[in-house]
Order: sequence, then structure tokens, then C-alpha cells
Amino acid sequence: MLNIFTLANGRLVQEEIEALEELSRFQPIWVDLESPTLEEKRWIKQYYGLSIPEDAMDEDIEESARFYEEDNGELHIRSDFLIDDDEAPRAVRVAFILNQHNTDLRSRGVLFSIHDEDVPVFRLLRMRARRAPGLIEDAKEVMLKLFDADAEYSADSLENIYDELEAASKKVLSGNVSDELAGEVLGAIARQEDLNGRIRRNVMDTRRAVSFMMRSKMLNAEQFEEARQILRDIESLDNHTAFLFDKINFLMDATVGFININQNKTIKIFSVASVALLPPTLIASIYGMNFKFMPELDWAMGYPYAIVLMAASALVPMWYFRRRGWLK
Repeated sequence: MLNIFTLANGRLVQEEIEALEELSRFQPIWVDLESPTLEEKRWIKQYYGLSIPEDAMDEDIEESARFYEEDNGELHIRSDFLIDDDEAPRAVRVAFILNQHNTDLRSRGVLFSIHDEDVPVFRLLRMRARRAPGLIEDAKEVMLKLFDADAEYSADSLENIYDELEAASKKVLSGNVSDELAGEVLGAIARQEDLNGRIRRNVMDTRRAVSFMMRSKMLNAEQFEEARQILRDIESLDNHTAFLFDKINFLMDATVGFININQNKTIKIFSVASVALLPPTLIASIYGMNFKFMPELDWAMGYPYAIVLMAASALVPMWYFRRRGWLK
């Protein structure tokens, strides 16, 4: 899908392109390619003179090759954007290309973004830019606003993580934690831990991209200050992810502790039963010996006597354990 965005009365206007000839009708500041076809890439090459690298969205690209500037003035940034999906949270690699200086090409001053799937942050920016005049002035502003929206999206996801952990905390700290409930809580905590880790990696990636923009001296004074504010926001998100990791570790330890308590209760029952049955076993062993001279062997009440003695020797320890509260 090939979408272009132009500025009209200070608002961002979206147009979907279905043919090469349609590109000449607009003067965009942003060209967005979502899962572009070979034909759409050819249109970009033919009209704007911009070649999209084959490895633009590769996940295993060298870290040092994700932020660089070509000799012809093209600025390349590859950054990850979070998708907070309930079933499969993930990060989507987005490649940005911006021609800043080459006036011989129509791509000058146009931001190109390439990605494999729709990104919530992109939808958020499109919605805001349509409703708020003057929000975006040029292509560099588009990229800054995307990173700003990404930090805000991460912040919303962190709030959702905290809410989920609070719900899990209430279950764990209620005091009546069964093995089934503990397993459910551990699964929920593990999911939030995974998402929290993804968010931390995402904001780290955003920090690197914004820092690169600041170092490249492509921003004016107002945009530079906006980039600094984004970095301050990311710093606060870093601190919050660290707090959530601590909370996750506490809930993990508490839940595992309750599981151990439940297991200890079961083991205690077997231990008490083993101790209680030791005296009857001793009595049975004594009267099971094959000595010739044992007075009780010729006694008519010997058998009932042995049975009663074994029962009493088992009940007395049980009574003692119950009195001490060891059976609770």
C-alpha cells in the first residue's frame, strides 16, 4: 500500500496512490509504504529517484548500520515501533529515508517510511494531524512527531501493565492462593514481564533514533528542543519500566512462595502420617517376632490387646500434633 501525505491549511491530508501518474498531482511531505510491492518501489524510484534498500526492514541488520547519512544527503534511520497486541505483542521495524540536500531529485524534503504492517503510532499521528492545524510543518516534524507518539504509546502500555499487575497483586495477596490460581497469576505476570521488556527495548531504540537526529544537525532550534523533551519523556519511561520490573519480581516471588507453602502442607501431612504410624509399626514388629517364649501368644485377649495398643499408639501422636496445631 502506497500512501502520500500533503499539507493543506496546516492539516495532514492522506491520499492513496494506485498508479504512477497520480504521484505528479501531489507535493507530499511524507510518503508511507506499507508492505510495498515491487511495482510501488519502482514508482518511487522512477518518480522520486529514490532507491529503497533491499534490507530496509531486515531484523538482523548491524546496529551500526541502522542510523547513517549517505554522501548524497540521504538520511537513513531504522527504528522499531511497538504493537501492544493482547495475543502477540511485538515490535515492527520501520525504515525512514529523508533527502535533505539533493535539489535535483523530487524526493528532497520528503520523508519516506517503509514497514511490513500497520503501526498504531502511525494511525495516531494521522488522526492528530488531521484534527490539529499546524501540528506538522515539514518532513522532519513528521519523524519527530512519530517518535513522540511512540513514547506516548509506550507510556499507555506501561499504564496497562501496571493495571494488570495490580489485579494480579490483589489475587496473590488475598491469602487464599490455590495452585490453580497461582498458575494463572504466574502466566499473567510472565506476559506482563515480556511486554515490559519489549517496551524498554523500544524506548531505548527510540532514544537512539532521536539522539541521532540531534547529532546530525538536521533540526532547527524549536525541533531540537522538542527532541530534548522526547528524550526526557523516555528517561521517565525507563525509570517506570525499572519500577515495574521490581514489582514483577516481587509478585513472582510471592506467588512462588505460596506455591511452596501449598507443597509444604502436602508434605507435612505425609510426614505427620509417617510419624504417627511409627509406634504401631514398632508394636507389630515386636509381636511378629518368632520367639518361643512370648507370654501374649498364649493369652486369649492377646490379639485384641495388640490391636488396641497399636490404635492407641497411633491416636496419641495424632492428638498431640493436632493440639500443637501442626495439622492445620
